[in-house]
Amino acid sequence: MEYLEVCAQILAICRRMQELGLIYGTWGNVSARYGEGFIVTPSRLDYDVMVPEDMVYLDFEGHVLRGERLATSERDIHRLILKARPDLGAVVHTHSPCACAAAAAGLTLEPIIEEIPQLIGGAVRSTPRYVPALDHMKLAEETVAALGGVNAVLIRNHGPMCGGGDLAEALLCAQVVEKAARMQIMLMGGAAYEPIAPEYVHAERRRYVEKYGKE
Repeated sequence: MEYLEVCAQILAICRRMQELGLIYGTWGNVSARYGEGFIVTPSRLDYDVMVPEDMVYLDFEGHVLRGERLATSERDIHRLILKARPDLGAVVHTHSPCACAAAAAGLTLEPIIEEIPQLIGGAVRSTPRYVPALDHMKLAEETVAALGGVNAVLIRNHGPMCGGGDLAEALLCAQVVEKAARMQIMLMGGAAYEPIAPEYVHAERRRYVEKYGKE
């Protein structure tokens, strides 16, 4: 796929996130793996006026390969996630309300519905502490450590980072995380619940990746 085609797809995902209420203003950002690096949204530019040429292409050491604008301030989180997880083709960062609330509380979103093991691969953990936004590398390192081998993580007092094999799957992960956070917060009123057992979590993930829609 051509460079500007990928940039256009990223912009379409950003605008879809706005429509779904997953981001507000210029908060939130999106990246997609491309060539020897990744393309990411620029900093402090409204999605309504953004054009594909505004995207920034970086290598996995953080050097700018193409683009005139400043990349998102959270570029190192995207960079380290994509560098550590070659299975992920895209990452979206949202500021969706329930997921942000769960991040503020330091919750772990348990696999209480089958979409979580199927699409995310297991429980969604929170990073252990708040890291100031200016400490970009520490924030990125703690996010990658908490992410582990699943497809989503909650950044403490901030919001979720969600990955997928492509942009569409990363966006779907973000929607599932928001739904899971909303459900878990609802259950915190005292309702008893039981997470899906670990063996079924792994089985559901394998079924989704290897068999769902293929048999």
